[in-house]
Amino acid sequence: MAIPRPARIGLLCGAALVASAPAWNVGAGSDATDDKRVGRGEALFEQRWYVAPSGFGPWGRGPTSNAEACADCHAGYGRGAPPEVADEPMTAMVLRLSAGEPSGGGAPQPHPAYGLQLQTQGTLGVVPAEGAATIDWIETPVTLGDGTVIALRRPQIRMQALAFGELGPAAAVSARIPPPLSGLGRLESIPDAALETLAARDAGDGIRGRVNRLPDGTVGRFGHKATVASLREQTALALHEDLGLTSTALPMQNCPSPQSACARQPHPSLPEVRDDQIDDLVALLRTLAAPRRQAADEAATRRGEMLFASLNCGGCHVPRISPASPGAYTDLLLHDLGAGLADGRPEFAAGPRDWRTAPLWGAGNAVASGARFLHDGRARTLEEAILWHGGEAEAARQRYARLPRSDRTALIRFLSTL
Repeated sequence: MAIPRPARIGLLCGAALVASAPAWNVGAGSDATDDKRVGRGEALFEQRWYVAPSGFGPWGRGPTSNAEACADCHAGYGRGAPPEVADEPMTAMVLRLSAGEPSGGGAPQPHPAYGLQLQTQGTLGVVPAEGAATIDWIETPVTLGDGTVIALRRPQIRMQALAFGELGPAAAVSARIPPPLSGLGRLESIPDAALETLAARDAGDGIRGRVNRLPDGTVGRFGHKATVASLREQTALALHEDLGLTSTALPMQNCPSPQSACARQPHPSLPEVRDDQIDDLVALLRTLAAPRRQAADEAATRRGEMLFASLNCGGCHVPRISPASPGAYTDLLLHDLGAGLADGRPEFAAGPRDWRTAPLWGAGNAVASGARFLHDGRARTLEEAILWHGGEAEAARQRYARLPRSDRTALIRFLSTL
């Protein structure tokens, strides 16, 4: 049974909670069939999957995985969070892996022993977890133009209990927190041509966004490096990598060749998630409305909006790409954000320093809930997130760092209304 819509706040583990439940697009143009499909998607999103054989619930998870349910990493349909203290396990964060140079088409090369993502859960007494990891935070002070000192932190990943040997010097490891889910349907509906037009423009300051053109010719727009073109593909990938669930899109069990115990486990039905179930999850995601703008009529907010424009933050965080995306504040393109944010892991057209421009809508709810920002959650505040920007955003970052405190406060206030 689907959870009633007013109750959808802060469902499960460690991920940041939203301040209010997402608005819904069901209404004009919907019918009973749509509502039923969305309701089934809600139930699937919160459903806990179990390793076969089990009497507790639906079979199919694992034999290795990172979670038992979609909601484990997207509590309240929001973003995940990194560990905050030493030895705290990763519960709403994952480690993407690759080994060696990308394969044909620029696809990341799976690690021979661990695949594309470290699986931190196994099957008790039968299949070992691939390993565990936690984070040590390294802080560096940054002095702004008026003498204010801000401590910026970066994660140092500490691998633990690797079951199949060390990763090796050629391995790339990228820590990622799950992004928020509201508004994804609107982003999916933006025409590819609109993104290509943005990529062709001169946004100033040497900003040159790029589409992540995938091997099949489609344009990536989802994921921290824009590596997935559609919500259906993103859903199938998340089910496979995070929950260990096979589908017609990804029919093979996630068992790299050294993991013999994993490969020996029974699989009562393949694929483990039916196409119609993925359809229901996609229907749910397309129904999650874009976050609503907070009150924006204060003088400080108007001042902040003008500063946002004058600093050229909009060179990447475009307020509106098409009629489908008012207030998104993204161009969905790849940008070089400098060595400070580099993860060393290329993905298709995205290099080690490249990241997709994250939408800013929902920033107000994220701030209110104490969420973390950037791909690995290193930024505890919007100001820290700004100060981590480099590369194509270096000029805008420097302008921000030179602002007096009152102007910085006004800019952050504006962002907190989005």
